[in-house]
Amino acid sequence: MKKRFFSAVLTAAMIAGSLTSAFTAQAEEQVTLKWALWDIASTVYYEPLIEAYEAQHPEIKIEMVDLGSTDYSTVLGTQLSGSGSDFDVVTIKDVPGYVTLVNKGVLEPLGEKIEQDGIDLGQYSGITDQVTIDGALYELPFRSDIWVLYYNKDVFDNAGVDYPTNDMTWEEYDALARSVTNTTPGEEVYGAHYHTWRSTIQLDGILDGQHTALDGDYEFTKPYYEMVLAQQTDEVCQDYATLKTQGLHYSDAFAQGNVAMMNQGSWFIGTLINKIASGEYTDCANWGMVKYPHAEGVDAGSTLATITALALPVSAPHKDEAWDFIKFVTGAEGAEILAATGTIPAMTNDAVIELISSMEGYPQDENSRTALETSHTYLEMPASDKSSEIETVLNEQHDLIMTESVSIEEGIEAMNEGVQAILNQ
Repeated sequence: MKKRFFSAVLTAAMIAGSLTSAFTAQAEEQVTLKWALWDIASTVYYEPLIEAYEAQHPEIKIEMVDLGSTDYSTVLGTQLSGSGSDFDVVTIKDVPGYVTLVNKGVLEPLGEKIEQDGIDLGQYSGITDQVTIDGALYELPFRSDIWVLYYNKDVFDNAGVDYPTNDMTWEEYDALARSVTNTTPGEEVYGAHYHTWRSTIQLDGILDGQHTALDGDYEFTKPYYEMVLAQQTDEVCQDYATLKTQGLHYSDAFAQGNVAMMNQGSWFIGTLINKIASGEYTDCANWGMVKYPHAEGVDAGSTLATITALALPVSAPHKDEAWDFIKFVTGAEGAEILAATGTIPAMTNDAVIELISSMEGYPQDENSRTALETSHTYLEMPASDKSSEIETVLNEQHDLIMTESVSIEEGIEAMNEGVQAILNQ
């Protein structure tokens, strides 16, 4: 009896010891990847991405490190330039921050890894070409906010005018905006609305793929300034100076229910859905969305974009594991996870578009669904170490042109002179 008892105890001890050894070995084998990012609490897609990846890779644990959003790029650059940085994956917030990190030599070039793994950069609709520096790519995008045209169906219904389409030239767009405008005092309806950012007008001219915000010659912006200033004169859109003085946000302008069309980023989709659902927005609840208008001869679906990307630090302790995580987040699996949270991923396919367009509150007409399909996306500001200085010049002259403090010709001449001086430094 005693022999059987001690035998059972010994067996149990051996099993316990084996399990302990197994758990210890697993703990020792598990790799923790540190991911630098911002706004953990208010960003809906971090946790789903991590949960999905860890489920597939139990030997990997992802640790998020929140550097804050306000000075994120500066803080990240300082940490990566120090001697003790142990980030495995870093999120790139904007193009100027990306260029700064590349110039500091703290990011790993990804070209060889991309080639070895057969990653098709075409799935990013041309974005990666615009962040290639001296022939090298140091980041892969995972999130992309594209520009689309929002419209209020009730405004068109009341005017007896057909809705916008997914294939409109700027001339057709201008005519459509004018057709639904009502200048009667107290009954005003604006056919179009432009927020005060320079991107709402200047960057319409880069959609032909022949120009960028870094050109140093901005004659290509002239037709778009002429169109919008003429609309402003004819009260097709609200006065720029008034908008600046009042500080009217574009979301509030559209929510008033008397704006027919508004060019804006896809980040506004979530705001519309949530505020309509909460009852805060009642005058624009019947909304739709179409592709951005385009110049004559340019494919429908060409649009502007901003991106959020992932990069691999030179100092990363676990480069192979980190690269695998980057591939996951920026690839098809990551894209579907992002789409399920209502976030527009950098790469899109039919499954991604279906996930976003099937969200509760998303307009269910076919044009709104296919509005998310792009033919080419152009970054608002391509990669350059002079981006910040150039943007300052362009912003200043945009403000002067739109307030009619200078003529379009004078403003463009000042842009050309100011930017060329920067480029020649």
